[in-house]
Amino acid sequence: MKTLGLIGGTSWHATIDYYRRINQLVGNEIGTDKNPELIIHSINIEVMREQNLEKIVEKYLDVSRKLEQAGAKAIVICANTPHMAYEYVQPRIDIPILHIADAIGKEASRLGLKNLGLLGNRPTMTKNFIPKVLESKYNMETIIPEKDFLDQSHHYVSRELTQGKFTDESKKFFLEQIKLLQDRGADGIILGCTELPLLISAEDTDTPLLATTDLHAQMAADFILGE
Repeated sequence: MKTLGLIGGTSWHATIDYYRRINQLVGNEIGTDKNPELIIHSINIEVMREQNLEKIVEKYLDVSRKLEQAGAKAIVICANTPHMAYEYVQPRIDIPILHIADAIGKEASRLGLKNLGLLGNRPTMTKNFIPKVLESKYNMETIIPEKDFLDQSHHYVSRELTQGKFTDESKKFFLEQIKLLQDRGADGIILGCTELPLLISAEDTDTPLLATTDLHAQMAADFILGE
């Protein structure tokens, strides 16, 4: 098995979920009496809340280099939004960062989906680090909520979900957004906040859901177990 580095902390709730899922997925293959070697560096979520790209990139580059030096053979960023640092960090380290958009694109291709609604916080929805990969590598279109709903989505993600607060009010909001995105042509929905799958499940909607945590964790397990 290959050693994997995890960059967590944004949020710690999501990091725990990643750790649990990766161990479970690997354990399903090798037996639960063994477990993979994982190196975790959990950063302070305030780095992301400042929304200073230079500081974010500097932090993720520093942590990625430390994980590489510690023996990691690849890196998983345990959240969606910090992937904004990917294109700056990846060329400056010698091990791969397993991009969350590749995990999304491969599963969407398997399901035959082409137009994906994207839910998450404002940076995840409005910046190009997920849509760019999906378009260039998988020929998929990404649709985000209408402008009037972006602030509300960002609020629920950054001020509630990432702090472990899951309410009926936020669930109702995101289910309404899924319906609106479906009406605009989305044939699948990316739950682009690591905590969203803890709020919304497949039983809540008839639209195919792409839970990034699940897909990314499977990608990580496949790497650990790969030759």
